[in-house]
Amino acid sequence: QVQLVESGGGLVQPGGSLRLSCAASGGVFTSMGWYRQAPGKQRELVAVITRSSRTNYADSVKGRFTISRDNAKNTVYLQMNSVKPEDTAVYYCYANEVRPGGVYGNWGKGTLVTVSS
Repeated sequence: QVQLVESGGGLVQPGGSLRLSCAASGGVFTSMGWYRQAPGKQRELVAVITRSSRTNYADSVKGRFTISRDNAKNTVYLQMNSVKPEDTAVYYCYANEVRPGGVYGNWGKGTLVTVSS
């Protein structure tokens, strides 16, 4: 059974840094990534990384956030620098699992990031 366990969320001041981690288990994963959902808004893509470490970022976080992964540990990271109040959201880990016959998406339960002074 696939499990995605996020960690690293919390309260951070504007301009500060935070690092999120997501450990995946129970499957073989291709692309992994982070989404976020702010209060009253739809869930949106933050960043995604392929197994070969190709990355893609939302325009709003380019130059501030960095996604990386450790394939041996099935873990994906999101380094968040120069955070802004508008980065406040629940951050969800996402992982595409490869099974015979297809690719299936999996979500973590989310970790709250609050940017406030």
